[in-house]
Amino acid sequence: MSILRGLSLSRRLALRNCRRYRFSTVAVVRQDTTAWTQAPLSEVEPVAESLFHVTVDLSDYPDLAASHASAGQYLQLRVPDVEKPTFLAIASPPTLASVSGVFEFLVKSIPGSIAELLCGLKKGDVVELSQVMGDGFDISRIDPPEKFSTVLIFATGSGISPIRSLIESGFGASGRSDVRLYYGARNLQRMAYQDRFKDWESSGVKVMPVLSRPDDSWTGESGYVQAAFSRAKKVSNPLSTGAVLCGQRQMTEEVASILVADGVSSEKILMNF
Repeated sequence: MSILRGLSLSRRLALRNCRRYRFSTVAVVRQDTTAWTQAPLSEVEPVAESLFHVTVDLSDYPDLAASHASAGQYLQLRVPDVEKPTFLAIASPPTLASVSGVFEFLVKSIPGSIAELLCGLKKGDVVELSQVMGDGFDISRIDPPEKFSTVLIFATGSGISPIRSLIESGFGASGRSDVRLYYGARNLQRMAYQDRFKDWESSGVKVMPVLSRPDDSWTGESGYVQAAFSRAKKVSNPLSTGAVLCGQRQMTEEVASILVADGVSSEKILMNF
């Protein structure tokens, strides 16, 4: 019989409660150690249905701006009078933070959420930002470009946010022979960054919009991203193929499974979390 089993029921419950209290106290302490920076919004504009472009002015906080070092990093953001934060991936490339002193975000406004409150704010309103978090996309795992000539990128909804940061920060797309972006949304009205597609294509990224509920005039790919990729499924050499995934969990899991089944190493499938 273990020592715990030999104790009375009341004693065991007391020990468990003590442990819960200790763990909860540690959690509170950790939460309180978050360093929050107050900064004003310089832009809050709708860019697609339920999606907003939000820019935070960090000109007075160069250290925070400079801490954005890799595409795919994220942070916590709090709005006035609400203690609970929301996590947001940084949509702008790291160079924009260092040169212009801003962080840009693509925020999906969900009714009743903190994101909805954020999207309802205006220029000049102050928000609180945590330190930049995460390592971002580890592009070194799919470098050099001549060795990994194929890079397949997958995004759905607001998951395009860190993908924009990746594309615009440069990852050698022009030096690779096959770089495709499968970008899924319900319809064109819910697809952000369409005004950037031409520039992305010029940088070497072939943009392939995939609409799950298109109207009758749509002639491109339809359905879900994973289904569109399965139909195309052009992985000529899995050993020279890398991938970057961000978005809906089911999409990322199914696409990753397809890639691994095709022989692509799981070490070459990048995510930002």
